[in-house]
Amino acid sequence: MSSKLNRRRFLSRSVMAGAAVTVTAQSSPSAAEPPPAGPRVAFGSKGAMPTGKIGPLTLSRLISGGNLISGWAHSRDLHYVASLMRAYNTPEKMMDTLQLLEEHGVNAIIADPRKNVKEVFGRYWKERGGRIQWIAEGHPGVDDWKTNIKESIDFGAAAVYVQGVIGDRWLLQGHLDLLGKCVEFVKAQKVPAGIGAHNLEVIVQSEKNRYGAEFYVKTLHHGNYWSSRRPDQSQEVVNNPADNYWEMTPEKTIAFMQNVNKPWIAFKTLAAGAIRPESGFRYAFENGADFICVGMFDFQVEANARLARTLVQQTQNRDRAWMA
Repeated sequence: MSSKLNRRRFLSRSVMAGAAVTVTAQSSPSAAEPPPAGPRVAFGSKGAMPTGKIGPLTLSRLISGGNLISGWAHSRDLHYVASLMRAYNTPEKMMDTLQLLEEHGVNAIIADPRKNVKEVFGRYWKERGGRIQWIAEGHPGVDDWKTNIKESIDFGAAAVYVQGVIGDRWLLQGHLDLLGKCVEFVKAQKVPAGIGAHNLEVIVQSEKNRYGAEFYVKTLHHGNYWSSRRPDQSQEVVNNPADNYWEMTPEKTIAFMQNVNKPWIAFKTLAAGAIRPESGFRYAFENGADFICVGMFDFQVEANARLARTLVQQTQNRDRAWMA
């Protein structure tokens, strides 16, 4: 990791804890200042995790999803689930979960750049001494595609990618070339730059047009569960990539990514909880994903980490070579 990123990360961890937390970097604390009381992170103390590289970053093959912090969930027509998740995941519980992830060797999390996410990271880095790396979802706009990205990097994001819904939308709206501009801007800030998508065509065009992404974040899951679409979707909506948040053509994704020589983070690997980890993790790793992003409650971390560790070791001779 570059010295610039380390300085940025150090500054981000000096934000004030508790209700007074801000989302901008503050002056670094005195070296003589005693560490805050409370549990401290012992990374990997409960198990090591296989890793891979994205640019200069070393990342665990299992990456946490950020919905536990963002406070929303893909719950299909069960509208109470997001509220239930927010009630369970208090700020202290979020930090406990981040610590548990690191203790089981998970050293990265993908999360959006909203204010409460930064507050939790700021507190966690300062109060627990954690080092979990934040891969920020970029939420650029057509008229301003720099501000959101720059704010995340200034706060301490280790990498940034343009979030998949935005990539899908820009494909339909004819703004796909903005993806290339976003990638160039992120690279200019000296952190790895990626592109996300639900619609495979976003990745196809990004490669064709040489936008220069250093990694991709693309959906992958099999369709062997109750439905490949949400209960409230008409077939017309299912066919609209802007509203399709599921993997409708996994075979095409697998075939195309076979020849993409860039790290691939697969997400939606469990189809919002409709697929069991034993099945979804195996499917993603065996079919070419270098990393999987999985949302986890604290009580799921140990089993998921153990499963991911085992499956990576068992799938060394797959068709798509692992990105080192």
